[in-house]
Amino acid sequence: MYKRILIPTDGSALSRKAVKEGVKLAKSVGAEVEAFTATPRFRVFTLDSTMATDAAAEYRRDSKKAAKKALDAVRKAAASAGVPCRTEHVVSDYPYEAIIQAAKRDRCDLIFMASHGRKGVAGVLLGSETAKVLTHSKTPVLVCR
Repeated sequence: MYKRILIPTDGSALSRKAVKEGVKLAKSVGAEVEAFTATPRFRVFTLDSTMATDAAAEYRRDSKKAAKKALDAVRKAAASAGVPCRTEHVVSDYPYEAIIQAAKRDRCDLIFMASHGRKGVAGVLLGSETAKVLTHSKTPVLVCR
């Protein structure tokens, strides 16, 4: 069945739920897990309040800290389930592309990710990384809601 499952996370509650379910799936099929997170680059003009108030160095430091926290949660869940886990943090303004590239490069045979379920105007304006991965990935994607 599956040998290597990529689990993208942003550290949110929905991502933590997907992590839990993804690790359970990996354990049940004897697969290993790759935890993945992507942080956008620092931009001067942005609607992101963290970027608007932090200097570039502070933003990078805070982003690394948040990524480490999100990835450590996956590592901990995998370790307690006895599932091998590798983690990766990249800087990318296009997380969906980074997810697809990581899955391809690391020969993952499944991407297991959360859907934030944004609907209406929020869904149109913000887009959905999950929808973009589903649309563009050649690797199978399993969505956890």
